[in-house]
Amino acid sequence: MTYKVYIKNDYKPVIREIHNDSWVRNRNVTRVMVIVLCITTGLILGMRSNDMSESTYIGNTALAYAPSTTLDNQIATFAPLIESQNTVDDVYTSFVDEEILFEKENFLTNEAAVNAVIPDNWESLKVRSGDNLSLIFDRMHISPAVLHEIMSLGQDVAILKRLMPNHELRFQFDNGALEALQYDVSLTDTLHITKQDSGYTAETIKTELETHITSTSGVITHSLFLTAQRAGLSDNLTMQLIELYGWDIDFALDIREGDRFYVIYEEKFKDGVKVQDGAILAAEFVNQDKSFRAVRYTHADGYTDYYNEEGYSMRKAFLRTPVNFTRISSGFSLGRKHPVLNTIRAHRGVDYAAPTGTPIKATGDGIVTFAGYKGGYGNVVILRHGEKYSTLYGHMSRFAKGISNGKRVKQGQAIGYVGMTGLATGPHLHYEFHVNGVHRNPLTVELPKALGIPGDLMADFRAKTNPVMSQLDNVITGKAIQTASQGNRLVR
Repeated sequence: MTYKVYIKNDYKPVIREIHNDSWVRNRNVTRVMVIVLCITTGLILGMRSNDMSESTYIGNTALAYAPSTTLDNQIATFAPLIESQNTVDDVYTSFVDEEILFEKENFLTNEAAVNAVIPDNWESLKVRSGDNLSLIFDRMHISPAVLHEIMSLGQDVAILKRLMPNHELRFQFDNGALEALQYDVSLTDTLHITKQDSGYTAETIKTELETHITSTSGVITHSLFLTAQRAGLSDNLTMQLIELYGWDIDFALDIREGDRFYVIYEEKFKDGVKVQDGAILAAEFVNQDKSFRAVRYTHADGYTDYYNEEGYSMRKAFLRTPVNFTRISSGFSLGRKHPVLNTIRAHRGVDYAAPTGTPIKATGDGIVTFAGYKGGYGNVVILRHGEKYSTLYGHMSRFAKGISNGKRVKQGQAIGYVGMTGLATGPHLHYEFHVNGVHRNPLTVELPKALGIPGDLMADFRAKTNPVMSQLDNVITGKAIQTASQGNRLVR
């Protein structure tokens, strides 16, 4: 009988009895058993290999397992495996070498492709938010002395003080020294900075955009914007169309299903890619079966405007509506019941419902005769347009910046913002139109005729506009024009 004494953490002795016949608890015996188990497992696996009649392939090398019944034979079986592993290593080494060569070939090919796009060591960099030229030069390892020299070149380089995020700068280096710098100031202007023997020089080079002329048409089924979009017009061109006819057509009230338009317009291209919309050259809008034609004409002094076929300007003395609105909440009436006072009281204007803050535009050139708070009108602006006409804009939430008594304003200029000051139940604009001091219905009043082309210029007007008007006739009759470039040349 054997005893072992253990000391616990509390320092109390513990005595345990160990039997001599308890061989399972003996660690040496346990180790022997594990070894025997491993050997037995190896023998069993070796015996199973007797049943293998196929060759196993590793890479391109066949490994044949011969029958074996003894451990020695089984060990001998691993010799081909070791040799084949050497063969696999050789194959792998060869493959890696070929792969490295392949990568080097690809690298050289890509480098050549990059040089084909950006020749002569040009590098491009996009301006980050918060960047300035000093930070960019530091990233490009260009010395502060070079930065100072470039920024001392005068007015041309002043634009580099106001770099915009995502704009691109292009650098050319020679042995680490800056040889040239390019910056696109606009779509047509590029700043070129070049190193000369005497130092750096700067110049802005202008590139003319290609002008393509095309045409489109559409029949309104739901909305003007949706129809124009389907016809290929951008939102910008659609707004040009609305502004062109803004004196004759109320696009919030007058548009009907079946109305149609025909447009000839320009598109600007750079290096074969469209970069911006051009101008509308000619158009016809048919609204409720009434046709409105317009053509673009440039005077000898460079002034450009739109005229109808008779030479009268499309730009009238007054806009038909002063605000973009959702609906007319109250029309012109001499016997309307006031919604706040609950009495019969003439409504000598038109109420245009619109969200608070919607800009209100002057319908014509004029002078502010009153800008302030006026009883039930709330915040109001009154404009005088010559001796005969005046307009009133009421219930404003606030006035536009700079609007005050005596201020001269231009047609379309914002003079205030929609609100509900004064006697109003909701945000809207109250608009009045006065002729010789008499209230007239803004929706039906006959607006003053527009100025026309002077008689001595009519021959020039006809000569310059007849070709594009003829093409407009072709578009209307279904003979669409092809795209043309450079200038206003039109072809069928």
